[in-house]
Amino acid sequence: MSLFDRLVITTLPVVPKLIVRRVASRYVAGEELDDAGRVIRELHAEGAVTTVDILGEEVHDRELARSALAEYRRLLEELKSADLEDCYISVKPTQLGLAIDEDFCRENLEALVGEASEAGIFVRLDMEDRTATSGTLRIYRHLRERTELVGTVLQSYMRRTLDDIAELPEGANVRLCKGIYIEPRDTAWKSYETVRHNFVAALEKLFERGAYVAIATHDEYLICAAVALIDRLGLSRDQYELQMLLGVENQVRRILIAEGHKLRVYVPYGKHWYEYSTRRLRENPKIAGHVLRALLRGD
Repeated sequence: MSLFDRLVITTLPVVPKLIVRRVASRYVAGEELDDAGRVIRELHAEGAVTTVDILGEEVHDRELARSALAEYRRLLEELKSADLEDCYISVKPTQLGLAIDEDFCRENLEALVGEASEAGIFVRLDMEDRTATSGTLRIYRHLRERTELVGTVLQSYMRRTLDDIAELPEGANVRLCKGIYIEPRDTAWKSYETVRHNFVAALEKLFERGAYVAIATHDEYLICAAVALIDRLGLSRDQYELQMLLGVENQVRRILIAEGHKLRVYVPYGKHWYEYSTRRLRENPKIAGHVLRALLRGD
């Protein structure tokens, strides 16, 4: 990381929210459900499919977790009535209480996944930092016994990922990504190339176990490696999909759709846009640089 990039990242906490919001608009659909609906329809018209997430995580109050569940139920009702094909839900388990009590979180997710499954809508349990990994996978395996319309996420920078793949239920649905949380070295691989290597190894192992894989990356090297592996294994287009974040590598997204790949865009919305956006900006100092320059210009 360059000195300028480090400067950008360290100055983010003092950047006014108004400026962050301007840049964040490419990553976040907006604060309200209607904002998400507008963006989702635009993406579907482009040929993409979507997953929608209500921003928020690390909830430590039961009432806040119940409020989040109520908001997800409202989202579910909107998706039931919308004329959209293949739009599903992503949710962070700590938003529904995993950091409070695993049983409490499981009950909340059972309610959401059960209602979604009845409506034919898939729910993805997102993966968070190392403190949530085991609990998330336990809840996923529990829910998977009840419905196939539920999936989870594995992160290739985690040292445990290949072992976790071996413990997945048959026919699992898994989003594979690199991972973004800051983890200690005994938990996560630190080298950029090592994380890439483990991504490809994990992808191959998932395919060998018969999993449906959502290949979530903007890294063209990994996209190329994934397509080559899919070709070598003779997989059909209905055995995988590609996934990208809203506002990232839009041109690559359109190229992949034009080539006939199923591509799903992660569409977040909600009041917690600032926390999500600053994390995205820290991941991508080039974008964060635009924020700093806007601040220096007085925009």
